[in-house]
Amino acid sequence: MDLTDLTLTRRIAAPPAAVFDVWLDAKSPGSPWFGSERVILNPVVDGLFFHSVSHEGKSWTHYGRFVRLERPGLIEHTWVSEATKGVESVVTLSLDPTGDETVVTLRHAHVPDDPMGRQHQDGWGFILSAIAQRLARR
Repeated sequence: MDLTDLTLTRRIAAPPAAVFDVWLDAKSPGSPWFGSERVILNPVVDGLFFHSVSHEGKSWTHYGRFVRLERPGLIEHTWVSEATKGVESVVTLSLDPTGDETVVTLRHAHVPDDPMGRQHQDGWGFILSAIAQRLARR
């Protein structure tokens, strides 16, 4: 199976610590875990997560483990789902301060190079936009 890496960059009008905290808080709008049907989230190194989201009439489960958590600048976790065909892909979120903003670089490595795998680009873009909106209302 061919694999690819996806990269998104977004400026968010908040300090890195605020972005870091939203990402790891399942109860915070904008978090990748927010609004899931079911969430198990243990955001510590080697901690596991599981969440199930409803999309297009189907329940999609995702799971993984946290590899690196370096507050406020780095979050790295694995990501496994039906869309990764069981491949343990890796999501790295780098949070770099720029004045009063944060430049967020999200890299999703080892995603299947097919339409379902590449669809993660849109999903992560949606999440980053939701975080930006959430923090703009602070």
